[in-house]
Amino acid sequence: MTLGTIAALAAMVAIAIQPQDFAVTEHTMHHMAGGSDQAAVGRPQTTVKPISCEPLPNVPGKSITVAVVDYPPDAYTPRHRHPGSVSAFVLKGTLRSQLEGVPVGTYQAGETWFEPPGTLHVFAENASKTEPAELLATFISDSDCGPLIIPD
Repeated sequence: MTLGTIAALAAMVAIAIQPQDFAVTEHTMHHMAGGSDQAAVGRPQTTVKPISCEPLPNVPGKSITVAVVDYPPDAYTPRHRHPGSVSAFVLKGTLRSQLEGVPVGTYQAGETWFEPPGTLHVFAENASKTEPAELLATFISDSDCGPLIIPD
């Protein structure tokens, strides 16, 4: 899939899904910026805003959830996992992210990364101390539209 195709899909998802289509849109989830991760101390938290969750009719027992993750300036997300596959697409700003066993990556608007199910996401952070960043996360997981984040 090309970068242009991913951008077009992200735009279609944002346009096609209305807030009333998904009950969770009134609820946002915050990544916990605490625990034993000293890099998180005193830094802003990210906010995960689910946009939609739909069953995948051709994959029984699985669903697709799309969420926008807001990173205020200097925001930090400590180590965590996801119950299913995740594709992250940076909508604006610059993010630094690291998965276990992989070097830290720096991702700008229009770039993407993939997280296999259960992979340890060591951290993610807004690379800017003055500008916000935002990403579109697409999760493929069990059909219950349950938790998207598993603290580690």
